[in-house]
Amino acid sequence: MTAVLPPSPEPDETTGVGLAQPPVLAERGSDSDRGGRFRRGSRKDAKDDAGASVWRLAFRRLRRNPVAIIGAVIVAIFLIVAIAAPWLAPYAGDATPGRDLIRPTAIPGPSAEFPLGLDRFGGDVLSKLIWGARASLIIGVASTLIGLVGGLLLGLLAGSFGGWVDSGVMRLVDLMLAVPSLLLAVSIAAVAGQRPFAVILAIGVVQIPIFARLLRGSMLAQKGQDYVLAARSLGLSRGTVTMSHVLPNSLGPVIVQATLVLATAVIEAAALSFLGLGGGRPTTAEWGRMLTQAQNELAIAPQLAIYPGLCISITALGFTLLGESMREALDPRSRKG
Repeated sequence: MTAVLPPSPEPDETTGVGLAQPPVLAERGSDSDRGGRFRRGSRKDAKDDAGASVWRLAFRRLRRNPVAIIGAVIVAIFLIVAIAAPWLAPYAGDATPGRDLIRPTAIPGPSAEFPLGLDRFGGDVLSKLIWGARASLIIGVASTLIGLVGGLLLGLLAGSFGGWVDSGVMRLVDLMLAVPSLLLAVSIAAVAGQRPFAVILAIGVVQIPIFARLLRGSMLAQKGQDYVLAARSLGLSRGTVTMSHVLPNSLGPVIVQATLVLATAVIEAAALSFLGLGGGRPTTAEWGRMLTQAQNELAIAPQLAIYPGLCISITALGFTLLGESMREALDPRSRKG
């Protein structure tokens, strides 16, 4: 016997029974899809970060940090102006093209020939500011190199040998840190004589203990890492492990500190020149000396003090913003953020 199936019901347009229902499509861009894409993107970023070096990850963070970009732009402008000073400055740093326009009770202001006006000696203020950037760059870089090299030597000795060597080096560092930095710099500059090299030497010596303590602490932290234990288990000597593994991985905080020290060096160089310890003639183009010469002209030409003061502040701000951003980018505690 053959079974007979009941006929299918006829479609009823009023009730909708028997009508073919369209398939239910998932809403485009639903929360589940967006969550899946977000998780896939996060996994991809994590995979890329896992294969990148510490410096590459830090550079990626710096590119996304607006504070770092602002600091880098300020530093770049300062470097360009300092390096290209011979081509950008209308006059030489010690030239006095407007000396015939100076009067005992009046100093000419901005004009077409002198955009920022003249100083008491008839020098072009714009030219002096540009040449002053070069002087600040030379003093900052040279003094930072002195502090960096001296600090690296002391920190390397303390971090490598330990024991009584570490104790002796750290007591010397503590003794240098016990004296206020500006007072120590003034003392060294006064003993070395009133010349530009005295300012460079004074600022560099003041920075030595900072670099020494920082490198020593970073090396002690690196010595407890697994890669150091693995290198020692392979039979590598202490000197090889220190110079080939520990020291290169300890230089990150030191490089960041060098950027911050440049900001301090610019301010301290201006302070020592303001006190008359930088040597040179009254017409020398240097920001601190320009402030010194502007003291007696504040009543009739306050802009002579405002211009170099702004240059010092903005330059120090740029190095500080860039250095702090580099510190945050290299800080292991911020890598999860």
